[in-house]
Amino acid sequence: MTPALTAASPVERLKGVLPDVEIAALAPLFEEIEELKQRRNAVVLAHNYMTPDIYHGAADLKGDSLALARMAEKTDADVIVMAGVHFMAETAKIVNEAKTVLIPDTTAGCSLAESITGADIQLLRQRYPGVPVVTYVNTSADVKAESDICCTSSNAVKVVESLGVDRVIFLPDQYLGRWVASQTDVDVILWQGSCIVHERFTGAELRGYRQSFPGIQIIAHPECPPDVLAEADFVGSTSGMIDWVKRVRPERVVMVTECSMSDNVAAEVPETDFVRPCNLCPYMKKITLEGIRDSLRDMKYEVLVDPAVAERARRAVSRMLEVKV
Repeated sequence: MTPALTAASPVERLKGVLPDVEIAALAPLFEEIEELKQRRNAVVLAHNYMTPDIYHGAADLKGDSLALARMAEKTDADVIVMAGVHFMAETAKIVNEAKTVLIPDTTAGCSLAESITGADIQLLRQRYPGVPVVTYVNTSADVKAESDICCTSSNAVKVVESLGVDRVIFLPDQYLGRWVASQTDVDVILWQGSCIVHERFTGAELRGYRQSFPGIQIIAHPECPPDVLAEADFVGSTSGMIDWVKRVRPERVVMVTECSMSDNVAAEVPETDFVRPCNLCPYMKKITLEGIRDSLRDMKYEVLVDPAVAERARRAVSRMLEVKV
Protein backbone atom coordinates (compact mmCIF):
# COMPACT_ATOMS: atom_id res chain seq x y z
CA MET A 1 0.00 0.00 0.00
CA THR A 2 1.27 3.50 -0.81
CA PRO A 3 2.53 5.00 2.46
CA ALA A 4 0.85 8.07 3.89
CA LEU A 5 2.64 11.39 4.05
CA THR A 6 3.11 10.79 7.77
CA ALA A 7 2.90 7.78 10.03
CA ALA A 8 0.96 9.80 12.59
CA SER A 9 -2.72 9.02 13.11
CA PRO A 10 -5.42 11.44 11.86
CA VAL A 11 -6.05 12.58 15.44
CA GLU A 12 -2.34 13.33 15.94
CA ARG A 13 -2.11 15.19 12.63
CA LEU A 14 -5.04 17.41 13.57
CA LYS A 15 -3.55 18.56 16.88
CA GLY A 16 -3.32 22.33 16.70
CA VAL A 17 -5.39 22.41 13.50
CA LEU A 18 -8.85 21.83 15.00
CA PRO A 19 -10.08 22.37 18.57
CA ASP A 20 -9.47 19.33 20.80
CA VAL A 21 -13.18 18.88 21.42
CA GLU A 22 -13.85 18.69 17.68
CA ILE A 23 -11.01 16.22 17.16
CA ALA A 24 -12.40 14.03 19.95
CA ALA A 25 -15.84 14.07 18.36
CA LEU A 26 -14.38 13.05 15.00
CA ALA A 27 -12.08 10.33 16.37
CA PRO A 28 -14.53 7.41 15.94
CA LEU A 29 -15.16 8.43 12.32
CA PHE A 30 -11.43 8.58 11.61
CA GLU A 31 -10.98 5.14 13.17
CA GLU A 32 -13.67 3.75 10.90
CA ILE A 33 -12.09 5.34 7.83
CA GLU A 34 -8.64 4.03 8.69
CA GLU A 35 -9.96 0.51 9.22
CA LEU A 36 -11.75 0.61 5.87
CA LYS A 37 -8.58 1.83 4.13
CA GLN A 38 -6.69 -1.16 5.46
CA ARG A 39 -9.46 -3.55 4.49
CA ARG A 40 -9.74 -2.18 0.94
CA ASN A 41 -6.03 -1.41 0.44
CA ALA A 42 -7.20 2.11 -0.31
CA VAL A 43 -5.74 5.61 -0.26
CA VAL A 44 -7.50 8.95 0.01
CA LEU A 45 -6.17 11.62 -2.33
CA ALA A 46 -7.16 15.13 -1.25
CA HIS A 47 -6.99 18.42 -3.10
CA ASN A 48 -5.79 21.56 -1.33
CA TYR A 49 -9.35 22.92 -1.29
CA MET A 50 -10.60 20.21 1.04
CA THR A 51 -11.57 21.23 4.57
CA PRO A 52 -8.86 20.72 7.24
CA ASP A 53 -10.51 17.63 8.74
CA ILE A 54 -10.08 15.89 5.40
CA TYR A 55 -6.84 17.52 4.26
CA HIS A 56 -4.91 17.05 7.51
CA GLY A 57 -6.90 14.12 8.88
CA ALA A 58 -8.33 11.66 6.37
CA ALA A 59 -5.93 12.24 3.46
CA ASP A 60 -3.02 9.92 2.75
CA LEU A 61 -1.74 11.92 -0.19
CA LYS A 62 -2.55 15.55 -0.95
CA GLY A 63 -1.71 18.31 -3.38
CA ASP A 64 -2.85 20.34 -6.35
CA SER A 65 -4.24 18.89 -9.59
CA LEU A 66 -0.82 18.09 -11.04
CA ALA A 67 0.42 16.45 -7.84
CA LEU A 68 -2.75 14.36 -7.55
CA ALA A 69 -2.39 13.16 -11.14
CA ARG A 70 1.19 12.08 -10.46
CA MET A 71 0.20 10.39 -7.19
CA ALA A 72 -2.68 8.55 -8.84
CA GLU A 73 -0.30 7.30 -11.52
CA LYS A 74 2.22 5.93 -9.00
CA THR A 75 0.12 4.54 -6.15
CA ASP A 76 0.12 0.80 -5.58
CA ALA A 77 -3.18 0.88 -3.69
CA ASP A 78 -6.07 -1.08 -5.16
CA VAL A 79 -8.62 1.65 -4.46
CA ILE A 80 -8.32 5.42 -4.84
CA VAL A 81 -10.86 7.65 -3.12
CA MET A 82 -10.73 11.13 -4.62
CA ALA A 83 -11.44 13.88 -2.11
CA GLY A 84 -11.85 16.45 -4.83
CA VAL A 85 -14.12 17.04 -7.79
CA HIS A 86 -15.22 14.71 -10.54
CA PHE A 87 -12.66 15.63 -13.21
CA MET A 88 -9.90 14.79 -10.72
CA ALA A 89 -11.37 11.34 -10.17
CA GLU A 90 -11.64 10.87 -13.93
CA THR A 91 -7.99 11.87 -14.34
CA ALA A 92 -6.98 9.36 -11.67
CA LYS A 93 -8.85 6.66 -13.58
CA ILE A 94 -7.32 7.72 -16.89
CA VAL A 95 -3.73 7.42 -15.63
CA ASN A 96 -4.42 4.28 -13.61
CA GLU A 97 -7.08 2.30 -15.45
CA ALA A 98 -6.46 -0.90 -13.46
CA LYS A 99 -7.38 0.77 -10.17
CA THR A 100 -10.84 1.25 -8.70
CA VAL A 101 -11.46 5.00 -8.39
CA LEU A 102 -14.23 6.27 -6.14
CA ILE A 103 -15.69 9.71 -5.56
CA PRO A 104 -17.85 10.24 -2.45
CA ASP A 105 -20.34 12.53 -4.24
CA THR A 106 -21.08 12.35 -7.96
CA THR A 107 -22.39 15.92 -8.00
CA ALA A 108 -18.97 17.32 -7.04
CA GLY A 109 -18.46 19.01 -10.39
CA CYS A 110 -16.61 22.05 -11.73
CA SER A 111 -17.78 25.17 -13.59
CA LEU A 112 -14.75 24.96 -15.87
CA ALA A 113 -15.37 21.32 -16.76
CA GLU A 114 -18.99 22.16 -17.53
CA SER A 115 -18.07 25.07 -19.82
CA ILE A 116 -16.82 22.99 -22.75
CA THR A 117 -17.40 19.68 -24.54
CA GLY A 118 -15.45 17.48 -26.89
CA ALA A 119 -17.71 18.64 -29.73
CA ASP A 120 -16.66 22.24 -29.03
CA ILE A 121 -13.02 21.28 -29.57
CA GLN A 122 -13.84 19.60 -32.85
CA LEU A 123 -15.40 22.88 -34.04
CA LEU A 124 -12.36 24.83 -32.85
CA ARG A 125 -10.08 22.54 -34.84
CA GLN A 126 -12.16 23.25 -37.95
CA ARG A 127 -11.86 27.00 -37.34
CA TYR A 128 -8.12 26.85 -36.56
CA PRO A 129 -6.72 23.93 -38.58
CA GLY A 130 -3.34 22.67 -37.44
CA VAL A 131 -3.31 24.69 -34.20
CA PRO A 132 -2.61 22.43 -31.19
CA VAL A 133 -5.09 22.29 -28.33
CA VAL A 134 -3.80 22.76 -24.77
CA THR A 135 -6.43 21.76 -22.24
CA TYR A 136 -6.52 22.58 -18.55
CA VAL A 137 -7.00 19.46 -16.42
CA ASN A 138 -10.23 21.02 -15.06
CA THR A 139 -12.11 19.29 -17.88
CA SER A 140 -13.95 16.06 -18.61
CA ALA A 141 -12.32 12.95 -20.04
CA ASP A 142 -14.21 13.58 -23.29
CA VAL A 143 -12.55 16.98 -23.62
CA LYS A 144 -9.10 15.64 -22.74
CA ALA A 145 -9.56 12.98 -25.42
CA GLU A 146 -9.96 15.69 -28.07
CA SER A 147 -6.85 17.56 -26.90
CA ASP A 148 -3.18 17.42 -27.81
CA ILE A 149 -1.86 17.97 -24.30
CA CYS A 150 -3.18 18.85 -20.84
CA CYS A 151 -1.79 21.30 -18.32
CA THR A 152 -2.36 22.58 -14.81
CA SER A 153 -1.93 26.10 -13.52
CA SER A 154 1.51 25.14 -12.22
CA ASN A 155 2.88 24.01 -15.57
CA ALA A 156 0.68 25.80 -18.14
CA VAL A 157 3.37 28.14 -19.48
CA LYS A 158 5.94 25.34 -19.79
CA VAL A 159 3.39 23.09 -21.50
CA VAL A 160 2.50 25.78 -24.04
CA GLU A 161 6.16 26.50 -24.79
CA SER A 162 7.03 22.78 -24.93
CA LEU A 163 5.06 22.47 -28.16
CA GLY A 164 7.46 24.72 -30.08
CA VAL A 165 4.71 26.47 -32.05
CA ASP A 166 3.69 30.10 -32.56
CA ARG A 167 0.00 29.62 -31.73
CA VAL A 168 -2.11 27.40 -29.48
CA ILE A 169 -5.74 26.98 -28.52
CA PHE A 170 -5.95 27.19 -24.74
CA LEU A 171 -9.09 26.12 -22.92
CA PRO A 172 -11.34 26.41 -21.06
CA ASP A 173 -10.24 29.03 -18.46
CA GLN A 174 -10.11 32.45 -20.10
CA TYR A 175 -8.29 34.09 -17.18
CA LEU A 176 -5.62 31.45 -16.82
CA GLY A 177 -5.24 31.63 -20.61
CA ARG A 178 -4.77 35.41 -20.50
CA TRP A 179 -2.18 35.05 -17.78
CA VAL A 180 -0.32 32.39 -19.80
CA ALA A 181 -0.40 34.71 -22.82
CA SER A 182 1.23 37.44 -20.70
CA GLN A 183 4.08 35.07 -19.80
CA THR A 184 4.97 33.83 -23.30
CA ASP A 185 5.39 35.01 -26.89
CA VAL A 186 3.07 32.25 -28.11
CA ASP A 187 -0.26 33.51 -29.50
CA VAL A 188 -3.03 32.08 -27.30
CA ILE A 189 -6.57 31.54 -28.58
CA LEU A 190 -8.96 31.57 -25.62
CA TRP A 191 -12.22 29.93 -24.59
CA GLN A 192 -14.66 31.80 -22.36
CA GLY A 193 -14.80 29.46 -19.36
CA SER A 194 -14.12 30.59 -15.80
CA CYS A 195 -13.98 29.31 -12.23
CA ILE A 196 -16.97 30.31 -10.10
CA VAL A 197 -14.68 30.86 -7.12
CA HIS A 198 -11.87 32.90 -8.67
CA GLU A 199 -13.99 35.02 -10.99
CA ARG A 200 -15.75 36.59 -7.98
CA PHE A 201 -12.64 38.40 -6.77
CA THR A 202 -12.08 42.01 -7.89
CA GLY A 203 -9.17 44.41 -7.95
CA ALA A 204 -11.18 46.86 -5.84
CA GLU A 205 -11.57 44.17 -3.18
CA LEU A 206 -7.82 43.70 -3.01
CA ARG A 207 -7.21 47.44 -2.77
CA GLY A 208 -9.59 47.40 0.17
CA TYR A 209 -7.41 44.82 1.91
CA ARG A 210 -4.35 47.02 1.45
CA GLN A 211 -6.18 49.96 3.03
CA SER A 212 -7.42 47.88 5.96
CA PHE A 213 -4.17 45.99 6.51
CA PRO A 214 -1.13 48.15 5.63
CA GLY A 215 1.82 46.05 4.54
CA ILE A 216 -0.26 42.96 3.76
CA GLN A 217 1.04 40.65 1.03
CA ILE A 218 -1.48 39.58 -1.61
CA ILE A 219 -0.96 36.38 -3.61
CA ALA A 220 -3.42 35.28 -6.28
CA HIS A 221 -4.25 32.28 -8.43
CA PRO A 222 -4.02 32.89 -12.20
CA GLU A 223 -7.65 31.80 -12.62
CA CYS A 224 -8.55 35.25 -11.23
CA PRO A 225 -9.51 38.18 -13.53
CA PRO A 226 -6.72 40.46 -14.83
CA ASP A 227 -7.57 43.37 -12.50
CA VAL A 228 -7.03 41.04 -9.54
CA LEU A 229 -3.69 39.76 -10.82
CA ALA A 230 -2.55 43.34 -11.44
CA GLU A 231 -3.04 44.10 -7.72
CA ALA A 232 -1.25 40.98 -6.47
CA ASP A 233 2.29 40.83 -5.14
CA PHE A 234 2.66 37.28 -6.41
CA VAL A 235 0.69 35.22 -8.94
CA GLY A 236 1.02 31.47 -8.85
CA SER A 237 -0.64 28.09 -8.97
CA THR A 238 -2.03 26.35 -5.91
CA SER A 239 1.34 24.73 -5.18
CA GLY A 240 3.16 27.92 -6.15
CA MET A 241 1.24 29.98 -3.60
CA ILE A 242 1.85 27.43 -0.86
CA ASP A 243 5.57 27.31 -1.64
CA TRP A 244 5.72 31.15 -1.65
CA VAL A 245 4.15 31.42 1.80
CA LYS A 246 6.45 28.77 3.25
CA ARG A 247 9.50 30.42 1.70
CA VAL A 248 8.72 34.11 2.38
CA ARG A 249 6.91 33.65 5.71
CA PRO A 250 5.06 36.99 5.45
CA GLU A 251 3.74 38.63 8.58
CA ARG A 252 0.27 38.89 7.04
CA VAL A 253 -1.08 37.55 3.77
CA VAL A 254 -4.28 37.12 1.83
CA MET A 255 -4.48 34.12 -0.50
CA VAL A 256 -6.81 35.00 -3.35
CA THR A 257 -8.19 31.54 -3.97
CA GLU A 258 -10.55 29.00 -2.39
CA CYS A 259 -10.95 29.63 1.34
CA SER A 260 -10.09 26.19 2.72
CA MET A 261 -6.62 26.39 1.22
CA SER A 262 -5.82 29.28 3.57
CA ASP A 263 -7.01 27.17 6.50
CA ASN A 264 -4.76 24.30 5.47
CA VAL A 265 -1.65 26.40 4.86
CA ALA A 266 -2.20 28.41 8.05
CA ALA A 267 -1.86 25.19 10.06
CA GLU A 268 1.61 24.70 8.58
CA VAL A 269 2.76 28.33 8.84
CA PRO A 270 1.34 29.42 12.22
CA GLU A 271 3.49 32.55 12.48
CA THR A 272 1.73 34.12 9.46
CA ASP A 273 -1.60 35.91 9.90
CA PHE A 274 -3.97 34.82 7.13
CA VAL A 275 -6.71 37.26 6.13
CA ARG A 276 -9.40 35.08 4.60
CA PRO A 277 -11.73 36.43 1.89
CA CYS A 278 -13.39 33.01 2.11
CA ASN A 279 -14.85 32.35 -1.30
CA LEU A 280 -15.84 28.69 -1.02
CA CYS A 281 -16.19 26.18 -3.84
CA PRO A 282 -19.65 24.62 -3.46
CA TYR A 283 -18.52 21.54 -5.39
CA MET A 284 -15.47 20.83 -3.23
CA LYS A 285 -17.59 21.18 -0.11
CA LYS A 286 -19.78 18.28 -1.22
CA ILE A 287 -16.94 15.98 -0.11
CA THR A 288 -17.24 15.21 3.61
CA LEU A 289 -15.70 12.81 6.10
CA GLU A 290 -18.96 10.90 6.27
CA GLY A 291 -18.99 10.70 2.49
CA ILE A 292 -15.45 9.32 2.43
CA ARG A 293 -16.43 6.71 5.05
CA ASP A 294 -19.50 5.71 3.06
CA SER A 295 -17.51 5.57 -0.16
CA LEU A 296 -15.00 3.14 1.35
CA ARG A 297 -17.65 1.10 3.16
CA ASP A 298 -20.01 0.70 0.19
CA MET A 299 -17.45 1.06 -2.64
CA LYS A 300 -19.33 4.00 -4.10
CA TYR A 301 -19.35 5.87 -6.35
CA GLU A 302 -17.06 4.21 -8.87
CA VAL A 303 -15.75 6.46 -11.63
CA LEU A 304 -15.59 4.77 -15.01
CA VAL A 305 -14.28 6.13 -18.30
CA ASP A 306 -15.04 4.58 -21.68
CA PRO A 307 -11.83 2.70 -22.65
CA ALA A 308 -11.65 4.33 -26.09
CA VAL A 309 -12.03 7.80 -24.58
CA ALA A 310 -9.60 6.97 -21.79
CA GLU A 311 -6.92 5.82 -24.23
CA ARG A 312 -7.05 9.12 -26.14
CA ALA A 313 -7.28 11.21 -22.98
CA ARG A 314 -4.36 9.30 -21.48
CA ARG A 315 -2.10 10.49 -24.29
CA ALA A 316 -2.87 14.12 -23.49
CA VAL A 317 -2.39 13.62 -19.74
CA SER A 318 0.80 11.58 -20.22
CA ARG A 319 2.28 14.31 -22.41
CA MET A 320 1.59 16.76 -19.60
CA LEU A 321 3.27 14.54 -17.02
CA GLU A 322 6.36 14.31 -19.23
CA VAL A 323 6.87 18.10 -19.16
CA LYS A 324 9.52 19.02 -16.59
CA VAL A 325 8.41 21.56 -13.99
